[in-house]
Amino acid sequence: MARTVRFHEIGGPEVLRLDDLEPGEPGPGEVRIRVDAIGVNRAEILFRSDRYIEPVKRLPARLGTEAAGVVEAAGPGVAGFAEGRPVSVLPGFFSQNDYGVYAERAIVPASALLSRPDGVDAVSGAAVWMPYLTAYGAMVEVAGIRAGDAVVITAASSSVGLAAIHTAGRVGATPIAVTRTRAKRRRLIEEGAAEVVVSDEEDVAGRVLELTEGRGAGHVFDAVAGSGVTELARVVAPGGTLLLWGAQSGQPTPYPGFDLGMPALNMRTFTVLEITKDPERLRRAVAFVASGLRTGVFRPVVDRLFPLEEVAKAHRHMESGIHVGKIVLTV
Repeated sequence: MARTVRFHEIGGPEVLRLDDLEPGEPGPGEVRIRVDAIGVNRAEILFRSDRYIEPVKRLPARLGTEAAGVVEAAGPGVAGFAEGRPVSVLPGFFSQNDYGVYAERAIVPASALLSRPDGVDAVSGAAVWMPYLTAYGAMVEVAGIRAGDAVVITAASSSVGLAAIHTAGRVGATPIAVTRTRAKRRRLIEEGAAEVVVSDEEDVAGRVLELTEGRGAGHVFDAVAGSGVTELARVVAPGGTLLLWGAQSGQPTPYPGFDLGMPALNMRTFTVLEITKDPERLRRAVAFVASGLRTGVFRPVVDRLFPLEEVAKAHRHMESGIHVGKIVLTV
């Protein structure tokens, strides 16, 4: 039997339960792994409360799409993942309605696995892929940021926000981080932000325009959405892009172009699925992230570790918004 996190009703962290389940045998194209570490993402918070981009189809439901562990068994048709091989489970390859990695043992599609290089431990292997695949995909593949570009990054202390700061720095762009409180300012500068705008104290649009000498930023990467996009749109340079890769506000999000006098404003959404569902984009993304890890330019920024049995506490910690970087469950 394997302890497996499930929720039997929609709700807050209190609905999470540890159930003893038989993990079963992997079917065609599947692999069973012994899970050592699990990356906690906002997608699980939203799924648990049925506010995710896909609804919960059945209860009880599992959680989790990002983990690291060791292969225990491979199903028919699976090659390249022998028993004992250390692997990471990449996010974006399966629905939480079908699989979940919040468990001591989990079955996942082999297509979601990446062999874990020597020197990359389980915590690191569970902490780097969602942030860096998202940042690379949105910033490099979609937005095409270049050296010298000014880019604005909201929710900058999140794991994706930090990966975005590192990614911008790697390509020679200038990352302007936006955070709610001054408490995180020094840490964001240490992580590579060129400037930090504290939204609870400063006029975000006015400050960004000041920092860019009135030009605005070519790209704004927003994880919050909601009514605040109108203010963010004011700082997008003509022909630039306001890209939404999250919706932490949970509020309706308007298109601000008409309220602002119809400027040359591009606005689009992005999810990591744009990378994971495209083999050529995924190949480039993995190469980009792996090379950054080898050189030390990229690294997992882990805020806190929680044992699996404290999964509800880990979710509360994420919802508090006080963390900097990734929250990881250990098994």
